[in-house]
Amino acid sequence: MKKQGIAITREISRSIENCELTHLERVPIDLKRARHQHGAYTAALKEAGWEVTTLAEEPHLPDSVFVEDTAVILAGLAVITRPGSESRRPETKSIAKALSSMLPVAFISDSAILDGGDVLVVGKKIFVGQSSRSDSAGYSELGNLAKPLGYGVETIPVKSCLHLKSAVTAIDDRTLLLNPKWVNPELFKEYNLVEVHADEPAAANCLNLGKVIICDDAFPKTRQRIQAAGFLVNSISLDELAKAEGAATCCSLLMPQ
Repeated sequence: MKKQGIAITREISRSIENCELTHLERVPIDLKRARHQHGAYTAALKEAGWEVTTLAEEPHLPDSVFVEDTAVILAGLAVITRPGSESRRPETKSIAKALSSMLPVAFISDSAILDGGDVLVVGKKIFVGQSSRSDSAGYSELGNLAKPLGYGVETIPVKSCLHLKSAVTAIDDRTLLLNPKWVNPELFKEYNLVEVHADEPAAANCLNLGKVIICDDAFPKTRQRIQAAGFLVNSISLDELAKAEGAATCCSLLMPQ
């Protein structure tokens, strides 16, 4: 299979039960099962043609498996974020070190906050979610870094969910999967839209790996809609990571070939 690019992941922290939570009640997380699911996720990346670089566990950083929040990958530049949750900011150090050997690196300043989960890159368009984890200074700084590279940047209000990518993700550069109750579909009229099934409000977060889409197998009705739109889907179990408000895009940083 043709190589799709490089994917960065990180081993699950043994302290994941102490993760930050915003919209979910805290329930026990089975660490062994979560690590098994993460292993299946990594295997799915490799099966789809991605070369996986797995960073070591950060035992004292509970959310550190969710590497997506620590950086935004653009064409020719990695932007290291400043997460909205203070406990997560130390996660960026090892991510910056790993990415600096692969791409030029820029940083969001200490006067702004930005979570990578709020940043949806679709071709040369960047949508940035207006959530509790990112602020106007973060949007502005990302825009200043991205526009010289040819990207257009637009902010998008979100409600009832943690990040923009909890509400909408890209299946390809022309098609978005979204929950219309969490984000306004009218803001994405130039795209083909696939709506999640009403019984599966959290199903909008899927991961586009090029020839295949990774989805959580907890959402079979939405999977059927994605398949009906003409896409190949690989469903894997992510329910333990979902207890930490994680989802398909959260556990990797993708650098396409």
